[in-house]
Amino acid sequence: MPGRDPDDRTRQLCNAWKADTVVAAQVLSERTGRLAAQLAGYRGVRILQDNVLWKPPGTKAIGFHQDSSYADYLVPPEMITCWISLHETRADAGPIEFVRGSHTWPKSPPARSQFHAPDDWLAGPREAAPEGIDLDTVPVVVKPGGGSFHHGLTWHGSAPNTSGTVARMALVSHFIAVETRFHETNVDVTYSRYRRHGDLSLDESFFPVVWDESGYRTPWLADLPALD
Repeated sequence: MPGRDPDDRTRQLCNAWKADTVVAAQVLSERTGRLAAQLAGYRGVRILQDNVLWKPPGTKAIGFHQDSSYADYLVPPEMITCWISLHETRADAGPIEFVRGSHTWPKSPPARSQFHAPDDWLAGPREAAPEGIDLDTVPVVVKPGGGSFHHGLTWHGSAPNTSGTVARMALVSHFIAVETRFHETNVDVTYSRYRRHGDLSLDESFFPVVWDESGYRTPWLADLPALD
């Protein structure tokens, strides 16, 4: 809706899979879940959340961050993420970028105030970089349907979209190990609302199992549309 959001901000919907079966079919794809699990060394994965992203020309940066920094309400507090572009990306259109080698760095506290439209989108990794390490950022430039996976400790974000003409949209799946549970005391302002009283397990109604090496997959996912 025009005017709802600042024109210079990346628009974002979280957990759109709950409202749109086409989005759900992609972010809950069994194949994507299998690849994520195998890359992370998990026996299976479930979805934590999705993101639908739209970054029009002229939008400012997304501050660089580590996804796992926001997961201290989970045990284990980690994830692996799949990013899929719906457009052909260009380096000047603000695609996702990674700091090369940063998945080996320690976890830093979440920088919530520096997430949307920061003046210095590389402040986080610059402060966190081990001594003697110069930041080497790598943009993901792909055709529509192309994408990437990244470790939960990888510093990533996106620079401003300075292309002038190119918008980009992306679908993001944040996966966690299938055996992940809620932390006994740490809470999240949003996702801890799905924690049942006296039960630390993650309910499959909200965190469905996307792929497991045993062959199990949350049964109702079979009702999603088939991907072309």
